[in-house]
Amino acid sequence: MTIFTVFFQMLCLLIMIGAGYFMTKKGMLDAHTNTQMAKMIVNVFNPMLILSSAASSVGLIPLNTMGLVSLIAVGMFAVLIAAGMILSPLFDKRPDQRKIFQMMFVFSNLGFIGIPVVSSILGSEYVVYVTEFLVIYTIVFYTYGIALMDGKFSLSSLKTMLNPGMISGVAALLVIILNISFPGFIATAVTYLGNVTSPMALVAVGFALANTDPKRIFCQPKLYVFSVVKLLVLPLLMLPLLLLATHDRSLISVCMVMFGMPIGNMPLILGNQKGIDGSTCSAAIILTTILCVFTIPVLLAIVS
Repeated sequence: MTIFTVFFQMLCLLIMIGAGYFMTKKGMLDAHTNTQMAKMIVNVFNPMLILSSAASSVGLIPLNTMGLVSLIAVGMFAVLIAAGMILSPLFDKRPDQRKIFQMMFVFSNLGFIGIPVVSSILGSEYVVYVTEFLVIYTIVFYTYGIALMDGKFSLSSLKTMLNPGMISGVAALLVIILNISFPGFIATAVTYLGNVTSPMALVAVGFALANTDPKRIFCQPKLYVFSVVKLLVLPLLMLPLLLLATHDRSLISVCMVMFGMPIGNMPLILGNQKGIDGSTCSAAIILTTILCVFTIPVLLAIVS
């Protein structure tokens, strides 16, 4: 797979983001519709995509490889947490914003962007590896993430771990482990519903881009520095450790995509709930999402 092949696949995703931008500017997509789309993605389409990837991977993925992926995911979050603690004061000295930067280092868009990227570039059968990252992500978010923002750990936050993403992720792993085969008509329906995820999620990114001041996104030098560290430097620092864990090129490619994902929405959502100004976070989400179109091909070219 050449860097140009990956770049053009990523460019397809950028075009879908552009479609969301265009529809928003033309009044075809408003805030209410975008909110309803997000609910459908989270509660229906994304879980279906996870299950369909598991169904297509039955019998193809060794259990020891799945165990290895889980360990790699744990290692990734450990490195990102440490990086956030060390580097966040360099980007903002204010305590609240420093917490936001710590969150941005750790919680990437593994689902909405990671699944489409892995599916389109490497194949839908590899999405099951993304599922393992998402399960670990959920556990880390509702333990470390909540504790970081609250200043303390609370058992009540663990209740919210029981959500459609977590349930579908665990179900997908069970499908693989127990070698469960779906009837043809169910597999087809689940696949069709799951296929809605990628374009709809990317259209939602276009909506966010259309509703944010371009100067706030593209005229903050520190966000470019942050993006380079987040999207390139940290993934490349983790690469030697990854090569010690496995020599499977496909698995390495999936993990590098996970390492190089842009910022997800959860730091912004949690920050808003705590009354923290989310303008910088919102801009960084959009900027890193656009820049990953160029950085992901670079990462994959290095490991190919």
